[in-house]
This record gives sequence, structure tokens and C-alpha cells, in this order.
Amino acid sequence: MDADNSFSLIHAALGLIPVVLFITGLVFLDSFKLVTVRATIGAIVAGVVVAVVLLPLHIYLMNVLPLSGQSFTRYVAPVTEEIGKALFVFYLIRARKVGFMVDAAIFGFAVGAGFALFENLYYLLRLEESNPLVWIIRGCGTAVMHGGTTAMFAVVSKTLSDRYSARIFVPGLPGLVIAIVVHSVFNHFIVSPAYMTILTLIVLPVTFIYIFHRSEEATRSWLGYGLDKDVDLLRMIKAGNVSTTRIGHYLQTLREKFPGMIVADMLNYLRVYLELSIRAKGILIMQETGFKVPPDPEIQAHFQELKFLEKSIGKTGKRALHPVMNLSNRDLWQLSMIQKK
Repeated sequence: MDADNSFSLIHAALGLIPVVLFITGLVFLDSFKLVTVRATIGAIVAGVVVAVVLLPLHIYLMNVLPLSGQSFTRYVAPVTEEIGKALFVFYLIRARKVGFMVDAAIFGFAVGAGFALFENLYYLLRLEESNPLVWIIRGCGTAVMHGGTTAMFAVVSKTLSDRYSARIFVPGLPGLVIAIVVHSVFNHFIVSPAYMTILTLIVLPVTFIYIFHRSEEATRSWLGYGLDKDVDLLRMIKAGNVSTTRIGHYLQTLREKFPGMIVADMLNYLRVYLELSIRAKGILIMQETGFKVPPDPEIQAHFQELKFLEKSIGKTGKRALHPVMNLSNRDLWQLSMIQKK
């Protein structure tokens, strides 16, 4: 191997290894281990695809817009790049493939890492830059910035999506604005690139550790309260005592609007859902303590029964059960999570 190839490999490592280490750290901090290696790699690939698609777009825009290269980097690239990276993450959130803020942060950073992977390789092939400091800044600064801004978008969007699930695009706008502003400020280089890199390496880890801490507190609270509530309600349904509760009174009022068989199917639908919900929360608790949960052959049968009952009660019947089930995005996500087991 000649000297030029050796230097290229060193520069590539300086530009890529910090991002890989950062992703590894995020996955290590996730005590519930809900984001698989395969899913993380998929998010990285998605980031690479975004960078490949944006490359010809940026070349075109630079030729038609009356802007200098510096202005383009400061005001146009942050917008196009953050929107491109955000699309895949927002799809995951809206498709209920992301359960918690921790998962959102990992997916977001992985997409940004994939984007930075292609960008650094592209510049490595285009630039004849032998100064290692340049590639340290690109690896520890620019690449980590790409992952960090997309992770910020993911966390904010996930939080707002849980609160305002009925609004399709609104939950994604605040996070996108934050990501674009941070990206643009970074590209202004208000301080020297070296100091900006150091600042990035200090601020982002502290921010993510705080996010992970808050997320795990919320997760444990949801698991504890939700599990107790589900178990109590399921016990009453199986014991036939649900009629004495507020939920039972509500179901009794539904008899005035639905045939008796449909109301019975509603109660069965609620029972199966609670069984699956308890199973999902149990899996999360076991995963946090380090246990590997073997596949349950009866899970698919439960889901088939749930789908059958869902067709039986119809959309109107399912909507009538919402006050009883009080479904959130996180509750719906847990069903998709155990369906993969």
C-alpha cells in the first residue's frame, strides 16, 4: 500500500470513526434495547440515500441561484439537508415504528450518520487535503452535527406526535425548524471550526444523556402505571365484575346503540388487547433487566383474533371503545413491537 492510500484510509477513519463511536454509545445507553442493529443499519442506509439524492439537486441549485458558495452553505443546504434527513425519521414516527424518545434519538442520529458517511467519502475523493485536522473537524464536528440535528428533530417530533397524534404534519415542524437553525448556525462558523467542533462534542453528549434519562424515567412510569391498570381491568373482565365499574357502565350504554353481539365482541376485543398489552410491557421489563424473551407461538393467534373482532365491531365500534382503551401512539406501538417477536 502506497503512502497516498495510507493517508486516504487515515483521513476516512478520522472522518467516520467518531460517528460510529457516537452511535455505539447511544445504543449502549438504551437500556431497553428496542432499536435492533438491523434497524440502525437501515436508518444509516436511508441517510446515505438522502445524501445521494441531494447531491445533484445541490449542484443544480448552485448553478441557478444567485448565491455564493458560502451563502448557499449557510442558508440553502441546511434547509434541503434537514428536510431530506427528516423525511425518513418522520415516516418511522408516524408509522408507529418508534416507541420512545430514546429510539427516536438513535434513529435520527443513524440517519444523520449515513448522510455524513456519504458526504465525507465524497469530499475525501474530491479534495486533495492532507491536513488531518480538517478530517478530525469533519468527523468530530460536521458529521456529529448531521447526526445531532436529525436526532433533535426526531426527539421533538416524537414528543409532539405523542401529544398531538391526530395532526399529521404539525408535530414535525418545530423539530425541523430547530434542526435547520442549529445546522445554519454551525455552518456560519461564528467561532473557529476547531472550537465549534469542541463545542459540539461537549453539548451533544450532555444533551443526549439528559434526553435518555428523561425518556427512561417516562418509560418506567408508563410501564408501571400502564401495567397495573391493564392487569386490574383484565382481571375484572375475566372475573365478570366489569359491569360494576365505570367502564362497565359505559359498555352498558353502548347496548342502546349497538346490537348485543357487537357489544360482546367489543368486550372480547378489549380483553385480547389487554392481554397483548400486558405481554408487550412484560417483554420491555424483561429486556431492561437483560433477559432474552423467546418467541411466543400464541402471539399471532391473538393478533388474528384481534383483527377478526376489529372487523366484527367495525370502525364505529372501535371508535366507541377509545374512551375505554385511551389509546396513545405508545400503546399502539407496543402492539407492533410484539407482533415482530
